[in-house]
Amino acid sequence: MNDFVLPATRYALSGDVSVAYQVMGDGPIDLVMVPGVVSHVEFFHETPGYTAFLRRLATFTRVITFDKRGQGLSDRVSAPSLEERMDDVRAVMDAAGSKRAVLMGFSEGCAMSALFAATYPERVEKLLLFGGFALSTMTGDFEARTTERLKSWGTGEALKEGWPSLVAKPHGIDVLAKMERLSASPGAIKAATLLNAQIDVRPILSSIRVPTLVLHRRADLMVPVAAGHALARQIPDAKFIEYDGEDHIFWTGDVEAFLGDIEEFVTGSRDHSSSEIERVLATVLFTDLVDSTRRAADMGDQAWRRMLDNHDRVARQTVEKFRGQLIKSTGDGILATFDGPGRAIRCALAFSAAAGQIGLPLRAGLHTGEIELRDRDVGGIAVHAAARVMAQAQANEVLVSRVVTDLVAGAGLKFAERGSHELKGIPGKWDLFAAQA
Repeated sequence: MNDFVLPATRYALSGDVSVAYQVMGDGPIDLVMVPGVVSHVEFFHETPGYTAFLRRLATFTRVITFDKRGQGLSDRVSAPSLEERMDDVRAVMDAAGSKRAVLMGFSEGCAMSALFAATYPERVEKLLLFGGFALSTMTGDFEARTTERLKSWGTGEALKEGWPSLVAKPHGIDVLAKMERLSASPGAIKAATLLNAQIDVRPILSSIRVPTLVLHRRADLMVPVAAGHALARQIPDAKFIEYDGEDHIFWTGDVEAFLGDIEEFVTGSRDHSSSEIERVLATVLFTDLVDSTRRAADMGDQAWRRMLDNHDRVARQTVEKFRGQLIKSTGDGILATFDGPGRAIRCALAFSAAAGQIGLPLRAGLHTGEIELRDRDVGGIAVHAAARVMAQAQANEVLVSRVVTDLVAGAGLKFAERGSHELKGIPGKWDLFAAQA
């Protein structure tokens, strides 16, 4: 199992506003990531590719991420101006002990990053801009179109153009829906979007004196690549690189070339290479026999071995029935993955019932998130979290995380609240629920 632990969320005070941020890695160069209009420093780790992308950056930098005021885990206040957003960056850098950093702006965060670099060159080592623009690309009766579009906020519809590759995957739209809901309310997004429609930082671009790299996907559906070209042309000596793909989100698709270009720009070389690891979104199931040590001692080795053989046979049959993949036996339990959370829950309930009939009470835990496929094993944060959820379960109980309940809404499954818990090695409080047959 991968023992990677999520970075802790902390708060920086910007005036009287609390700004949530995280720090990952301990590289010699600080890299501050400035988000777009949607962000949530904790939930982003549950989306495919995000954590792996940051971990790769953290091999050669100290990565600092944050939620701008008004979104994610930061204070929910009115839509901030570019000046207020710059103050938030300074506050986060100060709180993280960063005197000077590479600034990486994304989407509408690029305009503020450019303004910050021109205003505070002593705080900016280099400037990275991905999927950005200097002049808002919003035209026509944008307010009316924004109002209409935000009627479906929270369903994933608004972000589909930003991440089309995820929409094509099972439950991808559910991930986008939760991203919308957790990032900000419809009213806050509307206010921020209308404010962003007024962005025009073209007059200050010629004042930027730090090395700048502008990156853009050729078929970006949200911000046309022409906007990226225009941004690069107006910054002295800026370098521009295009990549294939439609996704506006930066941590998706074939990111190896992208990450290599960032590393070379930041450090001057491409010394760090990521291993060939496939990453997918999955629901992870862990089970564990209750009080197995005492039962083995009472039964004796031979009888206990026969009991475990029966357990393994039932586990294999049940997982196959619900179209899961049995990854391995853990000695007195199993690790399995599923491409659908509903089937994973029904498998766990069925396995618990079948194990109980042969005299083996068990507990189970499930979580949905990104996993890393390593030969015949799996790793990643979702695996770590599922094991910790299981550790909170009682005998004959199937516990799931909140993200699992969100993804199976309307599927006819019932849950009982089991309160908020601190999971070992994972920051924050986790709301857990017991699945019911």
